[in-house]
Amino acid sequence: MKYLVSSLLFILFFAPQATLCQNRTAKKEKSASSRNENWIPLFNGKNLDGWILKVTGYEAGENPLDGIRVEDGIIRFDYSRFDKFDGRFSHLFYKDRFSSYILRVEYRFTGEMLADAPSYCFRNSGVMIHSQSAESMDIKQNWPVSLEAQLLGSTETRKQKTANICTPGTTVSIGGTPTSQHCINSTSKYYNDGEWVTLDILVHGGKDIYHVIEGDTVLSYSEPRLGGYLFPQGYPVPEGTLLEEGYIALQGEGQPIDFRKIEIKILTEDQE
Repeated sequence: MKYLVSSLLFILFFAPQATLCQNRTAKKEKSASSRNENWIPLFNGKNLDGWILKVTGYEAGENPLDGIRVEDGIIRFDYSRFDKFDGRFSHLFYKDRFSSYILRVEYRFTGEMLADAPSYCFRNSGVMIHSQSAESMDIKQNWPVSLEAQLLGSTETRKQKTANICTPGTTVSIGGTPTSQHCINSTSKYYNDGEWVTLDILVHGGKDIYHVIEGDTVLSYSEPRLGGYLFPQGYPVPEGTLLEEGYIALQGEGQPIDFRKIEIKILTEDQE
């Protein structure tokens, strides 16, 4: 992969933020997520205005076979027009960077994954946070450098936790201890096909991050940094850099999934 090392690109990826308060509890975070005031919709329910797609093997903005589209007020990752997956991992990025916020997303899994998609893509998607931009990804890059709130669905024969953490090109600390483990399971319940699930991600810059499913905190971690598994060679920001902000993206991996009601609440200083 080829990346241009420049201060402009550094600004595009991650601008430093003010130091945030520490020692927050999951109970406090869950309470904050229930507030209804000051929510900003990121999805207008009509089209993909404000979003940009990046698919492996394509330039940012290209949408092969119109696989990601809006229907009936829902963003659909739909592969019905595809003969095969052919490694076309996709990520739909919102146009702005964010640092401290609560992100709320409703999602559901529908249908079967494409036959040639990797086996781990079964009922598998994700919401990427603190991500690099769509435009900065290499054309052959499968996943952006980011933190992934991994979304997994269950069936009668296969049970999978959701709102896990995966770390493409990043590392985190669990319970204050750094870990190089790529994916870590949450304590969530199991959710089946067609069932709408509400995910809240509570993000405090480069400090604490919480995954909340249906009002229950199922995972927490802290100190996200660049590095580890899938960290690209020649990346323009040094390994070990604390991630304090980045882009948000929705993921498609050959498994049909719907998203709706995507909204954000920016956390002010008194809420941190």
